[in-house]
Amino acid sequence: MTTVFLTGASGFLGGHLLRELRDTGCQVKALSRRPESDAAIASQGGVPVRADLADSASLLSAIDGCEAVFHAAADTSIWKPHATAQTATNVQGTENMLQAAQAAGVQAFVHTSSVAAYSHLVQGILDESVTQRGTESWINYERTKHVSEQAVKRSALPWIVLQPSHILGPGDRHNWARLIMLIDREKLPGIPPGVGSFADVREIAKAHVRAWERQRFGQSYLVGGEQASFVDFVHRVGAALGKNTPRGATPAWALMAFARLTDAWSRVTGKEPDATPEGAALTSHALRVNSTKAKQELDYAETPLDILLTDTLTWMRQERLLAIGT
Repeated sequence: MTTVFLTGASGFLGGHLLRELRDTGCQVKALSRRPESDAAIASQGGVPVRADLADSASLLSAIDGCEAVFHAAADTSIWKPHATAQTATNVQGTENMLQAAQAAGVQAFVHTSSVAAYSHLVQGILDESVTQRGTESWINYERTKHVSEQAVKRSALPWIVLQPSHILGPGDRHNWARLIMLIDREKLPGIPPGVGSFADVREIAKAHVRAWERQRFGQSYLVGGEQASFVDFVHRVGAALGKNTPRGATPAWALMAFARLTDAWSRVTGKEPDATPEGAALTSHALRVNSTKAKQELDYAETPLDILLTDTLTWMRQERLLAIGT
């Protein structure tokens, strides 16, 4: 039985990756730092292993005997006070993983990057030929995803990079699920003016595993989904839940002004705000992703947004994340 090592297994995409790897017959050793994560990993058939991205020695011990590493762990915060910790996780943590994987003689390093590596500064449709501008960005998440991806591509390991867009699907408790829960409670104050590319977490997990199985080393893949304005997205969710939603988009300037006010107040309270300038910039951007390469080489599928939303809302109801009766 092939043994692989997985980071981020207790997260949204990482959980799906764990199940997908198990379904292919792999033994999965998964990085875990807490008893709660141990239980979640074990319940999906994984083997929780104590290690820390900040500790190369612990990573080397954890990776021992593994044929491949799937590095899906990342800090996705868009609040400036988290920048130092985020850089340590996304950049130094990835470099530590690469160092440990090389020392352990790992035969494949599959890295989960993001469209954020290209940056919201890039206009037009993204494909793999577009020059990334992450290092030019004032948003730390974009900078760190670019820098960590470049570290992977410079390594001597056989690497593969996946670049997901906006990830949606069953299992989401903290990402788009937060927006959906605000819609369910009819507490969404406004709708950002941007455009999203909504990708199915289950298909993204499959693409990771297929890329590894097909040994697509030295390749990167954008994995996007159906494009929709955030106004359209919110209205679809509102209609599905039978809830009232704002009619149109909040202007980008107004959204940024509000975000700056809440961000300033957060420095007084020390509590992360619902809106940040970084978030305002990202959700005012029109993200468009071309997934042709992943479709051709990995049989990647873009799930229609209505189906993806139905599956997501069904799961959220089962988990009682939505009000009874919605």
